Amino acid sequence: MIITLTGSNDFARTQTLRQLIDEFVAVHGDMALEKLDGEEAAFARLQESLQSLPFLAARKLVVLRAPSANKQFTEAAEMLFKDLPETTDLLIVEPKLDKRLSYYKLLKKATDFREFAELDANGLAKWAADYAKTRGGSLGAGDARMLIDRVGASQQLLQNELDKLLLYEPKITRATIELLTERQPQSTIFELLDAAFAGNAAHALALYREQRALKVEPQAIIGLLGWQLHVLALVKAAGSRGADEIAREAKISPFVVRKSQGIARAQTAARLKKMVGDLLALDVRLKTTAIDADEATQHFLLTLAEA
Repeated sequence: MIITLTGSNDFARTQTLRQLIDEFVAVHGDMALEKLDGEEAAFARLQESLQSLPFLAARKLVVLRAPSANKQFTEAAEMLFKDLPETTDLLIVEPKLDKRLSYYKLLKKATDFREFAELDANGLAKWAADYAKTRGGSLGAGDARMLIDRVGASQQLLQNELDKLLLYEPKITRATIELLTERQPQSTIFELLDAAFAGNAAHALALYREQRALKVEPQAIIGLLGWQLHVLALVKAAGSRGADEIAREAKISPFVVRKSQGIARAQTAARLKKMVGDLLALDVRLKTTAIDADEATQHFLLTLAEA
């Protein structure tokens, strides 16, 4: 058996890897497991591990992380797969694969190829609701989306927050989410920008003050604003391309792209360019002159809201 795990969704890929290893070890024991890193192990070591017979076990599992980093391995992969002993299972973990290479095509053809893509907002909400259900709890679709907006799109962080919420009360509600979770700065910065672009200066400033109450410094807020404006500029420049394509080419989360598309559509390229320039000028001023960082950052937000 040869399985390939790949894709940009680190959480899902790692969860599947752990499950496959645990299932194998439960039957055959720790002595039957070998782990090698393709970025560190020499080709001879990789080859020896694949061709040797199991020791004190009926079968063995070889886990290779990023063997594509070893050029000799990719060139000899087809032969190694054919010569793999019947008593050896191989688990290949490739976080990133170049789909143009023959090695990628070989893995697709000759292995149980499992690709884990990032989930969009709807996919994350469904996953969160399903996770709560498997743990004996419940989470509505609307509350799941509210949780994601509040803490971000990281599945690992979402799992941690869900575990905490379920421990407090099996039925997760908006009230318990607000009680037990904290807004992540990046998520709130998006809301802050959204409020400013909508002309809601009061809400934008309230969100800014909330971040300051959470001990987020003005310079950090400016950095997050810069990242959000960068994403908006990328989405605007991408025109009518789909969120998944933009995310893949820009190497950012599809969830982030979809959240940004609505704002980007309502802005002109010229306005986005001016905002990026104004934010850069503010950053330079803060680093080179003695000005009040809070006042300057809030003034920038007001200019966004009034534009």
